[in-house]
Amino acid sequence: MQKVEKLGKKATIQSYLMIAGTVIGLIVFVVIPLIWIMRWCLFSYKGYGAVRFVGLDNFVRVFARSDKFWLAVGNTFIFAFGKLLVEIPLALALAYILTRKLRGRNFFRSVFFMPSMFSVAVIGVIFTYLFNHNQGVVNAVIEALGGTGVKWFASGTTAMILLMIASVWQNFGINMLFFMTGMQSISPEIYEAASIDGASHKRQFVGITIPLLGPVMQMVLMNAILGSLKVTDLVLTLTNGKPSGKSEVMMTYIYKRFFGEGGGAAMDYGYGAALTIVTAIILTIVTLIYLKVTKKSSDIY
Repeated sequence: MQKVEKLGKKATIQSYLMIAGTVIGLIVFVVIPLIWIMRWCLFSYKGYGAVRFVGLDNFVRVFARSDKFWLAVGNTFIFAFGKLLVEIPLALALAYILTRKLRGRNFFRSVFFMPSMFSVAVIGVIFTYLFNHNQGVVNAVIEALGGTGVKWFASGTTAMILLMIASVWQNFGINMLFFMTGMQSISPEIYEAASIDGASHKRQFVGITIPLLGPVMQMVLMNAILGSLKVTDLVLTLTNGKPSGKSEVMMTYIYKRFFGEGGGAAMDYGYGAALTIVTAIILTIVTLIYLKVTKKSSDIY
């Protein structure tokens, strides 16, 4: 029977100090806000005047009288899955290409990853400049070719497409690096054996690379899905939900309930708290479904 050594007093204090930052951060940024939200969801408060207890009325309002919120929910899922249909295959394809022995591959790795380091404010300015109706670069090119400029931000459809393009441009580089890391961890001997058996590069990619990337793919997809469903700052800086809320997403809709759409006119803490809880439930359901569906991919190794 092995003897268990006890930590000395100094080592014990050091251990508690090492985890203190994480625990304090968890309490300050997760536990306290959660308690605050759970409290306010039962009250009505506009940021001024009296606080009224309304019980579950805020939740009744969410499900019975919140058409704009459910439009935002629909927009969020369209945005998330629409952009991921492009972002993930693009990142995977580029990762596969850039793990091969190509001249200048380090340069292209840096270029593709660079947008991930830009702040959302910068990305918003870039895409506003590119797609501005009057002075945008894209419309200038279209008009130079004899076409008519497009009012990109005047339609909900084009506004959502621009948001997807901006998000793909911002995030595909970091996903590419994750895939590259996973590919480089696969033993070269497996590919050598497949080559001896006559497997083509395409066959090796489909039969070896994709299956062995299962755990990495599960992690990347989950982060990408949740990150896309929680998108806030990109929408606020690029479209702010315009036109007429047609590019509004869940998080920006909730944000405006707490901080107002202009002059604090739309502030409603109780309703915003109820929306936050409903949104958290939606994200939890999506996560559980995703983990259930992709359970086998994490068992590859």
